[in-house]
Parts: sequence; C-alpha cells; structure tokens
Amino acid sequence: MPAYREKLQQGIAALALPLAETEISALLHFIKLIEKWNKTYNLTAIRDPAEMVDFHILDSLAILPHIQPPRIADIGTGAGLPGIPLAICRPDCHFTLLDSNAKKTRFVQQAVLELGLKNVDVVTSRVELFKPETLFSAVLCRAFAAMPEIMQLTGHLLAEHGLLLAMKGKQPEQELLELSSTYRIIPLTVPGIAAERCLIVLENLKNG
Repeated sequence: MPAYREKLQQGIAALALPLAETEISALLHFIKLIEKWNKTYNLTAIRDPAEMVDFHILDSLAILPHIQPPRIADIGTGAGLPGIPLAICRPDCHFTLLDSNAKKTRFVQQAVLELGLKNVDVVTSRVELFKPETLFSAVLCRAFAAMPEIMQLTGHLLAEHGLLLAMKGKQPEQELLELSSTYRIIPLTVPGIAAERCLIVLENLKNG
C-alpha cells in the first residue's frame, strides 16, 4: 500500500466525495504513472507523490461537484489534469482531453489505456484549431490563460447553456474586470493546499 493512500483517502473524505475503492485505486495508479513517466515526458515540476495527491489529484477533484454532464472538454490538459481524475470518478460522463504538446498527449493516451478508461478521448491540437463534431456541455481549464483569452479560445466549443469552468488560484480581479459576461466565483478548499483556490463559472447563453 503506498504511503500516500491514507493521505488521498483523508482528502477525499474532507471533500465529502463518495468514491468507491476501485476509483481510489485508479487515482493511486495514475499517481504512479505520473511518477514513472515524469522524467521522460517532463509532466510536472512536482516530484513527491504525496504532493501530487494534494496539488494534482485533490485539486482536480475539488471541482467534481460542479462539472456539467454529459460531454466535457479539458483544455490544456498537460499530464491529464484535471481530466483523468474527473473521468475516473464520473464514468457516466465523456471527457475529451486536449493539449498541443504531443509528448504530453502520448503520456495521457498511455495512462488512459493503462487505467482502462472507456470514457476518454485524447486530442493533440491547439484549442483554437480544434473543431469537435459535437459541442460540449462543459469546458474545463486549469492554469491555462487569462480569462478574456480563455473565453476567446474556447467559445466555439461550448453548446448552448454549456459551462466554462476555469480553475484559478487567488481570484483574478483584473481579469474579471475585463469580462463583459456574467460569471460566478466558487471558492474552493483543497485539503493539503493553504493557498487560495477558486472556480470561475460562465454560461454560454447563445450557440455559436
């Protein structure tokens, strides 16, 4: 049993997420995959798996109650964050994980195969060039860009009434001042992380 299993279980309990033991095991397997391939693929600056629990897994799972099914895009997924942890815990949703870095999407594809995730597609593309056949009910991004740029780059991906969910640290006051759209700010508390976290939510009120 990894030394950080208890840390993960405690964090999941603190987030009040009703996860099955199989889902917890899959999350631990994902951490092992990141740890194994990190040097080859330069996936994350975090090397300690216990820190990966906090800054990658629990940080991703903090938005689990706020995602909107059935079709979700994770833009700039990097090492598969937050998409893979969310896909593990929401097998009823379909996730498209997109990144322009082919080395990272190769890792994500390998992780999807090893974890046996049937609800995930991996796409290597710049977001502005990505033209999905079906629009998404939610678009996620984590540490991706400033809010006005995020809206400009992702607007063509959202279905009518779809949600843009932008994971941020401290509330980006200046970025929010530049938005003409109505938004909600959801404060996030992530176990093991003292720094501020928040989720910026915008609804697409018109298709196209």
